[in-house]
Amino acid sequence: MSAAQPETASDDTKPTGAEEEEKQEKQERTDAAPEQRPPAWAARRDLIEHSPGNLAGNLVHGNQYGLTGGGEVHGNLNIQIGGDRETPALSGEIPADSLARMSVTFVESALFAEALTRLRSERVLVLSGGDSTGRRSAALMLLHRLGVEHVRSIDSTTSPVAVRDLLGVPAGFLLADMSVSRTRPLRETHLFAIREQLARVDGHLVITVTESATRRNLAHLAWEPPSCEDVLAAHVRSCQGASGWEQVRDLAAVRGFLDEDHTPGEAADFAQRLLSVIAGGATEEELSSYGAQSAQTQVESWLTDEGTHLRDKAFLISLSVFDGAPYALAAELSDRLFRLLHATENPAIREGVPVFGSSRRARLGLARARGYHEAELTAWGPVDQYMAAFKDDTLPTRLLDTAWMLYPSARAALVSWLRELATDPRPLVRTRASAAAAVLTKSDLSSGLAHLVEPWARGRSYAARLAAANTLTLAHLLRAPAIPEILHDWCVGEDENLRWTAIRAYGLLGPALPEKPLNALIAATREYCRKRDRTKDPEEDEMNDELLELIEAVQLLLLSARSPVLAKLSDLARDEPSLRGPLLGAFLLACEQRGDEAGPHPLVLEWYGGALDESPLQSDQLTVLWRFALNDRHHTDHALGILASWVRHAEQTPVAEPVLARLVTDLAQEPSERLRLGHLLRTMSSADGGPPPPVAGRLLTAVPR
Repeated sequence: MSAAQPETASDDTKPTGAEEEEKQEKQERTDAAPEQRPPAWAARRDLIEHSPGNLAGNLVHGNQYGLTGGGEVHGNLNIQIGGDRETPALSGEIPADSLARMSVTFVESALFAEALTRLRSERVLVLSGGDSTGRRSAALMLLHRLGVEHVRSIDSTTSPVAVRDLLGVPAGFLLADMSVSRTRPLRETHLFAIREQLARVDGHLVITVTESATRRNLAHLAWEPPSCEDVLAAHVRSCQGASGWEQVRDLAAVRGFLDEDHTPGEAADFAQRLLSVIAGGATEEELSSYGAQSAQTQVESWLTDEGTHLRDKAFLISLSVFDGAPYALAAELSDRLFRLLHATENPAIREGVPVFGSSRRARLGLARARGYHEAELTAWGPVDQYMAAFKDDTLPTRLLDTAWMLYPSARAALVSWLRELATDPRPLVRTRASAAAAVLTKSDLSSGLAHLVEPWARGRSYAARLAAANTLTLAHLLRAPAIPEILHDWCVGEDENLRWTAIRAYGLLGPALPEKPLNALIAATREYCRKRDRTKDPEEDEMNDELLELIEAVQLLLLSARSPVLAKLSDLARDEPSLRGPLLGAFLLACEQRGDEAGPHPLVLEWYGGALDESPLQSDQLTVLWRFALNDRHHTDHALGILASWVRHAEQTPVAEPVLARLVTDLAQEPSERLRLGHLLRTMSSADGGPPPPVAGRLLTAVPR
């Protein structure tokens, strides 16, 4: 109905009941209570936990606590919190005949001999590598070539501390794709205990992990797979001999396959088809079509096939956004996308969604996806879900890119859909909307900015601006062009919403490029302080949204990029008193931050404890900031409150007490500081509101008299 038409229209143009319900639902979302603004660190955690796996890995890059950007943990982490709550660990023997069959076609890479030597001498070997690099097969063959009589497989969910208890017999053990995380890391001490047990029983163990799961000071071997041609040749020679491979290696289909990037598993699959051609069971033309078929061809056939219902195409696109997420979520949200696509394709007809349409198995079969049970991270802990993921991990990006770039008619529906997802109450949905928008922005920067990022960034909604910041962060990790330049222009511009978005993105990008965001944030903070000092408006709220965002962004940088940010903050706090207030606010926010649910330890206290041994300069810099905070009248109460919470933490976690005692000694340099700290320890309340905990009395002895 056009704007010139009266509102009273004929019956056939009146909204249907479903349309009225949909309009009412949208209005209810609009009229909802004011949105909550979670702390920046919590929003960052949502981004990391719910981004697609490859992007999340880039955000933390293998770091357990979200403290470093390069996958490095500086210093010894002295505080071990709690224990693992696990189901009983399992192991079982791998049939010897399957190992024998595998050994016939297995190809040793350049690192195999070194790995075998280390396994023989050290008894336990951590083998790291990317997905689909064949690291599990390599681990099995290492044990097989070692000559062990029995090889047992250990459940991948077994915690590091429980592995030793499963090594009770003289055998070879495989723990493939070990489940390690920021809150359950594999430490060197675990390997020491495992090695002692293996020596007792004359056993050997190979642990395989992803590249991002290893720590800098953890001994491991980075596995590199053999070439695709070597794998293909080995399979053919095992059945046809050396001459058989020479006869087929120059076939056009074989050369075409080898010219593409394939995994060892795909090479083995292609080898079976090639052997079928040699045996006369298939034609060379069929082999050529297989070898030439790419993921791109598959994606285009999905989207253009007239026999595939539009609802199923919407599911494919939705699954590309929610790859590795709960199946039910991808299916639910695909129905919304279907309505939008249908409105573009045939606006005159409203088509309903079959409530009990395609089966889950049929949909996953169409998508060439796999379904599996896995725990989904929620605010209440992990919850078991049935997940869905493409078997080919390149398909999600290809699908989004193809739908956006080759079929522009779909853009209006995609934009409306992603805008709706960005305001969904579920963190996973909001984060995946940003990840999808990042892919589209990388594909077409100007269109991605115009349709999605800028409207979000200019909006007054916190959720929308956060979506824009997350999108720009992820787009930069995807190597989209010009993101740093865009952030710089927004950060120094006049639009306060664009500035907010750029500041938040700078905070998130700390691990990826710490120096540029830090300099930009310091410049923005300096300019903010100048404007505030010029106006000197006594009615102005000092902690407005922009200042709070600057403080939280610096906090994110400090906890993610660590060393360079700490050095800069300690220098600025000393040399630029006008900046001291916001920078100390950022530092104290970082001091408040604790680890994840499995280990609620103060991250900065743990950082300080590690720096005492590994980096005295960093421990001194942390002490400098603490002393400034305690002696600044605007921050004294806040700082004392945090110290009191650390004392209560030490009461529950005794290993934290000596670290805190050293900090108290370092902070009590002047008589006024000794009086202040002594008063705190004598008068603070315990966790239940009672008198000071016993640890406070013991810490008093660390205050110099």
